[in-house]
Amino acid sequence: MELFAVPDLPEVEPGDDLAALVADRVDLRAEDVVCVASTVVSKAERRVRSLDDFPPGPRARELAARLEAATGDEKDPRFAQAVLEESTDLLMEAPFLLTETRFGHVSVNAGIDRSNVPGGDLLLLPERPAESAARLRDGLVADRVVVTDTCGRPFRHGQRGVAIGWAGLPASRDWRGERDRDGRELTATVESVVDELAAASNLVAGEGAGGTPVVVVRDFDFGDHAGSDELFRDVEGDFVRQALRGWRYES
Repeated sequence: MELFAVPDLPEVEPGDDLAALVADRVDLRAEDVVCVASTVVSKAERRVRSLDDFPPGPRARELAARLEAATGDEKDPRFAQAVLEESTDLLMEAPFLLTETRFGHVSVNAGIDRSNVPGGDLLLLPERPAESAARLRDGLVADRVVVTDTCGRPFRHGQRGVAIGWAGLPASRDWRGERDRDGRELTATVESVVDELAAASNLVAGEGAGGTPVVVVRDFDFGDHAGSDELFRDVEGDFVRQALRGWRYES
């Protein structure tokens, strides 16, 4: 398997044809997987916002005041309002806002970015990343597209790439029912392929000013496995989320 960044992509502007920008700079093959950072998808889809677009309500002011008390840093209630409007569930209120986005992804601050946002204050995640991936796929020779983001992980330091939208391949491959090297039947292994592709592409894309937002994965073979598009856990089976409902931060 080979991974390489798409070179010389310009700064993406609102309304840009992102698929065309990619297709003009790389000779894609049908079996390639194109991993695209959510930042450029959001810019093309006009998801740049000003803080003034989010006049804070009482709940946002309450959250900002609590965060400020917990961290000692000044917090803008307009940002808290943006997080609330981009979320369907608030899992943690302090010492940071952990939320579920409208498409099911759990992340800090609803995944809202405050860096690399020319012409605005905030960059919101794509509204429906799976649909974004499908539109990109329609404009490319490659049959498979993954929209990626970076976020932290419970119990570990650091961030890694994850998939928030995908088209042309299942989210996971299911090894249950197959055998290990000793002939034992696998009963629990479901491999999150789109997350692994996102993490691998993030190693190549990099971060900061030197980062590149689109990476091509070549010669990835899904194999003869059952597939599933289940990636985000349902609340009923997410025991960590259930535990958080009864937890409160005490500074």
